[in-house]
Amino acid sequence: MEKRKQVLSAIQPTGYMHFGNYFGAVKNWVRLQEEYDCIYGVVDYHAMTMPYKPKKLRENTWEMIFKLIAVGVKPDTLFIQSLVPEHAELCWIFNCFTSYGQLSRMTQFKDKSNQSKEKADDNFISAGLLDYPVLQAADILIYRADYVPVGKDQEQHLELTRNIAQRFNNQVGKEFFVLPEPLFTEVPKVRSTADPSRKMSKSAGEKHYIDVFGDENRIRKQIRSAVTDTGESKTDGEMSEGIKNLFELLKAAEQMDTHNSLMNDYNNGTLKYVELKDAVADALVDLSSSFRERKQELLANKKEVKNQIKASSANIRKQAQETVRQVKELAGLGNVRY
Repeated sequence: MEKRKQVLSAIQPTGYMHFGNYFGAVKNWVRLQEEYDCIYGVVDYHAMTMPYKPKKLRENTWEMIFKLIAVGVKPDTLFIQSLVPEHAELCWIFNCFTSYGQLSRMTQFKDKSNQSKEKADDNFISAGLLDYPVLQAADILIYRADYVPVGKDQEQHLELTRNIAQRFNNQVGKEFFVLPEPLFTEVPKVRSTADPSRKMSKSAGEKHYIDVFGDENRIRKQIRSAVTDTGESKTDGEMSEGIKNLFELLKAAEQMDTHNSLMNDYNNGTLKYVELKDAVADALVDLSSSFRERKQELLANKKEVKNQIKASSANIRKQAQETVRQVKELAGLGNVRY
């Protein structure tokens, strides 16, 4: 049989998973498992680049693990980044193949450093915030990934990863690293139901995201209060961003019969917004209920699940160790054996 291509993707341990995260990334993770050999990480090292509380970081890391499994990610594909310390070791080596100019031009560094200046009293911006794209490159290349699922806003980081890999290959005179390709998949652009001009995001505030594991009444309330028309002028026949977002949520939830029926009503000018909102709320509540139930089952066996993830991290680490061993030999760092 032909060897399946390898996919690497990762998520920071915020502890929260809203429907923007789920429809925009995690649902795709679940689907990709059937077609590729997948490795998925909860990247707690990355979460240290902005101000944080140690206890909360540990709690959020495990919370994210349980949520990922609850929505369908296979436990044996998961690792916790800090349980694979070779990521940090490879990051240092890659630092020596990355220019300061490249890092300072990264869009997300500019955005996050501005956020840090606004929130922190001492305007502290960590070196980790500048350097985290190099760690991200290590996350990808350490598993020799063929593909990385990315959105258009992440292309810059993947291009840096490819650049680092190529520079390393040129330095050692060997095509050691495969240059990973972006895996663009059709993902919905989920917007805030409170302000459809912006994407659904926890950082924007409570009303701008809908928790996948949230209370049913709260989910229904948020959809009932969803903005439909903003009052801005539109050309005749143009759908408002708010209505478009509600239809997008229905489609993402795979309620296509309902989506098509209500779209037909819209096109005929007979759509009642309350019916659209009720349909969206029902779809999200059905998903949320099944995920919450699965999460409760996992929490009832918390110790077993944690041991399973520690074991999968240890197993995945073997691949990382072998990559670093070969990298160190190629880089002239000695004949190191693990």
